[in-house]
Amino acid sequence: MILGFIGVGKITSSVVNGIFNSSIKFKKIILSPRNKKISKNLKKKFKKIDIAKNNQDLIDKSNWVFLAITPDVGNKIIKDLKFKPSQTIVSFISTIALSELRKAVKVKAKIVRAIPLPPISLRKGPVPICPPDQKVKAFFNNLGTTVEIKNEKSSINFWSTSGMMAPFYEVLRVMTDWLVKRGVKRNSAQKYITSLFLALSQDAVINSKENLKKLVKNSQTPKGLNEQGVKELTRAGFYKSLEKTLNSIHRRLKK
Repeated sequence: MILGFIGVGKITSSVVNGIFNSSIKFKKIILSPRNKKISKNLKKKFKKIDIAKNNQDLIDKSNWVFLAITPDVGNKIIKDLKFKPSQTIVSFISTIALSELRKAVKVKAKIVRAIPLPPISLRKGPVPICPPDQKVKAFFNNLGTTVEIKNEKSSINFWSTSGMMAPFYEVLRVMTDWLVKRGVKRNSAQKYITSLFLALSQDAVINSKENLKKLVKNSQTPKGLNEQGVKELTRAGFYKSLEKTLNSIHRRLKK
């Protein structure tokens, strides 16, 4: 099997690193010439990587084609590319619906939308796919945990929450900088904050079958520090702002 990636940015780099650290069987990975720096670095790092002359050359040589480009680029280039009915096309594009992709691709190839995030390089994290597909599911289960979504309308909800990745990292940055301003060395501050949130996330995963309200409650003591933190952030509208932002991202994806 030959895997081709159109668009070579952070997500493609993460997926490719995850593939080489997994048990996925493939003959070769072909990268588009877009973003030469990342492409060349990946080719230097892994032997079974080639860089295509252009996007059509990549498609002609690949069994699976991954679309890892921005919506604007996707709308501009996909319609002019010639795909094969036998190919599997996996789209990472956030705002191009399946119906639009099918129209642009023209041939009756298998098309699946997926939402991989950077931790896929560590073979961790969920990967929502729509529509369900056994082969695509098996592929991403080697890179994380595949979540199959039957209804594309419902998949928009998952795309929306994926927009909280950078805000999450921003929370870590703000807390780290807060410690640094108080005399803690940056390396120590970052190690503490990232380790703290890793532990909290792992605890949440272990308890994910229960309502997360229980974790919120159990992490507080009367008049304690965590009770103060939740109350003050609630009064400041932090959590309502979070929900408001999710709604805003969701509206954008529905257009």
